[in-house]
Amino acid sequence: GCDPLVLTQRSKLQQRRAKLNQQINRELRLRTGAENLYRATTNQKVKETVSLELSFVNSNLQLLKEELEELNSSMEVYQTDSERVNVPMIPLGLKETKEIDMAIPLQDFISEHYGEDASLYVTEMKEFMDLRQAMRTPSRNSAGLELLMEYYNQLYFLDQRFFAPHKTLGVHFHWYDSLTGVPSCQRALAFEKGSVLFNIGALYTQIGARQDRSTLPGIHNAVDAFQRAAGAFLYLQENFSHAPSLDMSSPALSMLVRLMVAQVQECVYERVTLSMEENDLMANLQAAQEAARVSDVYSLVLQAMSVPLLKDYVPFSWLSVVQVKTQHFRALAHYFTATALCDCSDMIDRDEDDGSVVKALMQVHARHPDRLCLRELEDRVRLGKAHLRKAIIRHEEALRLHGVCKMLRKMDILQEVLSYAHGRSLEKYSDIDQEDDFCEIAEAPEIQSHTHQKPDIKTPDFSSVRVTDIFHRLGPLSVFSARNRWVRRHLCLVREEEGLGLTLRGDSPVLVAGVLPGGSAAEAGLREGDYIVTVNGSDCKWAEHAEVVHALKSCSEGGVELDVITFHTHEVHIVERRVAPLSPSSDQETQSASQRRQGNENDRSSTSLLNWSWRSRGGGGGVTKRLSSTFGLPFGSLRESESMY
Repeated sequence: GCDPLVLTQRSKLQQRRAKLNQQINRELRLRTGAENLYRATTNQKVKETVSLELSFVNSNLQLLKEELEELNSSMEVYQTDSERVNVPMIPLGLKETKEIDMAIPLQDFISEHYGEDASLYVTEMKEFMDLRQAMRTPSRNSAGLELLMEYYNQLYFLDQRFFAPHKTLGVHFHWYDSLTGVPSCQRALAFEKGSVLFNIGALYTQIGARQDRSTLPGIHNAVDAFQRAAGAFLYLQENFSHAPSLDMSSPALSMLVRLMVAQVQECVYERVTLSMEENDLMANLQAAQEAARVSDVYSLVLQAMSVPLLKDYVPFSWLSVVQVKTQHFRALAHYFTATALCDCSDMIDRDEDDGSVVKALMQVHARHPDRLCLRELEDRVRLGKAHLRKAIIRHEEALRLHGVCKMLRKMDILQEVLSYAHGRSLEKYSDIDQEDDFCEIAEAPEIQSHTHQKPDIKTPDFSSVRVTDIFHRLGPLSVFSARNRWVRRHLCLVREEEGLGLTLRGDSPVLVAGVLPGGSAAEAGLREGDYIVTVNGSDCKWAEHAEVVHALKSCSEGGVELDVITFHTHEVHIVERRVAPLSPSSDQETQSASQRRQGNENDRSSTSLLNWSWRSRGGGGGVTKRLSSTFGLPFGSLRESESMY
């Protein structure tokens, strides 16, 4: 992660946000305590004192939340340093989280569930905690995204290894709302996963906002970043319900998806206008329709922000920016239409054959202009003036909305963009306005919105960052997971004339496929379906079939000592193992078990995370997880030939 001592503008902002979150948390606790005391006491004097304290606490909370909103509205920190003036984008601040120490809960679980010496896994625990600590302060680039993705992918392994369905790990995950700073706490790992995924989307918004959109590569990068941000928020909305914090609620995520789509559409408009020629009629009409499209999608964002749950939650500066952009781009749509009508007469006059240019002028309007013939220059100028009047009115409304918001008044770049567009429309209107023009004022229809590139929401590509299970040494995940319950037993087998009396199958770990009745293995207590985990004290959870066979054959006359595990649902697994070879695909499996496990567990990409579905049950933090059958116990999937020893 970023070095907290390197105080860039952004890191200073994040540190101030973190301090405010802590202060808000403290005031909320004070308020809860005061409210409980007020309800519990019957002493009138105490009630008056508590009531006074409550008003003081509420006042402090309001001031802190206003200060946090001002920080969240600091869009200039995240903007590009390009010299060209662009309309600022809206980035999203990261969710803050408390530092937690998971060492003791993990040690206890390793000792109790896996029956291992927890002190042997201190390095792994430290590595995981260091990764979580780094994840709290990701850099604002691809490296920061990879860090968040890596931690997100490791949470899959952590869930499989340590979060049993019948027992809680006792770890509380604390995260603060990204906009209000209100803390939330849950024991469900799904809350941790959802918060990290939210930060992935938020980081994409910051990366998109800082792109230099004065160049085609910069616009392309911004489009990609905002599309990926929308994909992260949409994925979170579809896979996480009953969110404990408002920023991860379905209405808030839906609003954020719409906001990202609108910013993608704005970038598409900027790409169209970046290289267009001023007097190109078709280019002006395309720019007009693109601008109208941007205005339309921002009006949808405004609707999403105005729902009852979010009306008082979304920062006022965000609401103001969206209102300003809705008016600003609608004004630009009218301006470019007027330019096409008034400044491109040569192209229209040459359009005598098929009438395609006039047809294009007609189609750009939402309805046919009343009593106007667009082949006539005079009528085109009248309609152009009508569009310019609408453009000027919209520009003035955008400037008014800009002046209402205190935060926006501090953004000089937005003021400059709005003033320039307004002045350009006024100048063009004065150029074509004539004092002796006594023609009836025309009514300009609205512009038909259209785009040549619709936003493509991109789902997070978790497989782009491949990770290795930090707790790999606990054994293959298909067997050694928190969801499986087993008994570990120590056995001593003595080789007889006919051998040890057992049949082995597979590897990593090796399965006891059969036990000869009356043989050495049967007398020692070995059971069909057991897994061999150590041979003469040597760990063989990840050992190949041949390695275990060699160890057994090399045993001395005194016999061989084995550690095996027997599952509690032993009989069920035996039935599954015997029936599985009858499946249609069994004859087609040629890949060894070691290769399959190596690919699926040792170097797991997080594609498998897409098979997850976690839905909270109520507000208590309980989580139900659904896994694909890929992670079932592999009794029936092993196709190696059995060997008798």
